[in-house]
Amino acid sequence: MELRKQNYEIIPIIVDVPSNLRTINFFLVKAKESLALIDAGLDHEACWNALLETLQKNGLALHDLTEIILTHNHIDHVGLVNRIIADHPIQVYAHKNAIPRLKRDRQFLEMRVEFFSKLYEEMGCHEAGRKQVDYLKESIVKNRKLAIQAEIIPVESSHLDFQIVEVPGHAPDQIALYDPKHRWMISGDLLIQHISSNALVEPDSFGRRMPTLLQHKHSLEKVSDLPLDLVFPGHGVFIQDPKDLINKRLKGIEKKAEKIMNLILNGVTTASGLAQAYYGNKYSEQFSLVMSEIIGHLDYLEFNGKIRKEMEKGVWHYSINKE
Repeated sequence: MELRKQNYEIIPIIVDVPSNLRTINFFLVKAKESLALIDAGLDHEACWNALLETLQKNGLALHDLTEIILTHNHIDHVGLVNRIIADHPIQVYAHKNAIPRLKRDRQFLEMRVEFFSKLYEEMGCHEAGRKQVDYLKESIVKNRKLAIQAEIIPVESSHLDFQIVEVPGHAPDQIALYDPKHRWMISGDLLIQHISSNALVEPDSFGRRMPTLLQHKHSLEKVSDLPLDLVFPGHGVFIQDPKDLINKRLKGIEKKAEKIMNLILNGVTTASGLAQAYYGNKYSEQFSLVMSEIIGHLDYLEFNGKIRKEMEKGVWHYSINKE
C-alpha cells in the first residue's frame, strides 16, 4: 500500500500486543519541513523500540521529530510522550478537553471520582461500584507520574495537511486527522476493524454525564458522510472503504439496544442488573467497560423515547415507555 503522497508520507509504527486490541498503532507523518508523531503508544519497551527502529529504517532519528499530536488521552495513545520530550523537547498538541486528563489535574480527577461514586450508586452497582471508585481514588496518587510534563497546546481546526475532526464518544477529547484531498483519516479509536470501539461514560468539566454513545454514533455518522477511502486506526489493520464497517457498527448499536429493551421487558430494571444479565462474568472482570456500555445504551434508549426511569431508594429503575 502506497502511503506517500505529494506533500507528505505516513509511516506506520505497529506493535503487536497480547490482547483483543491485537496491535497498538501510531504514526509518523513526514513532510518536507516537519516530522510529526501521531499518538505515542504505551510506555513500554516494545513501543519505544518500535519507534526508534522505524525512525532508523527511514533514515531518521528522535531529534528529527518536530511535534506530537494526540488523538485522545488514553494511556495506550500517550505513553511515550514524557520519554520523548525528556530527551527532545517538542510541542504537544491535543484537544482542549484532553488537557486536565493528560496533566492529571487533581481537582478534575477528584471531581471525576465523585461523579462515578454517585453514578454507580444510582445504577445499583453497590459493592462493585465502590471497589471501582476506590481504585480511581488510589490512581490519583499512584499515577501522578503519568502526567504529561510538556505544555499541551489545543489543536486547531486544521493542522499540517489535515483537517481536525472532533469525534467524541470513545473519549470526550477524541479527534481524527482527515485529508480530504487523498481521502485518508488517522482516526484514533473511533473505528476498529475487528472489534467495536467502546463509548466510555465520562463527566464533562462540570461533572455532568455526557451522552457518550449518542456522541459516538454521531461521530460515526459524521465520518461516514465524508469522502473517505482509507482509515488508519489506533488498533488492528488499516480499514479500506470504511462505510460498510461504519454501517455495521451503527446497526450493532441498534441490535444491542433492542436486546437491552427485551431484558427490561423481562423484569430486569437496574443498570447493574442489566449488565450482569447481558455480560455475565464480564460484569466483575471488566466492570467499568461493561457499565459504560449499559449506561450508554440506556441513555440512548431514553433519548429516543423508548424507555423511562424512576428513582427508588436512590437507584434508577428503567421501564419500557408505553406512551
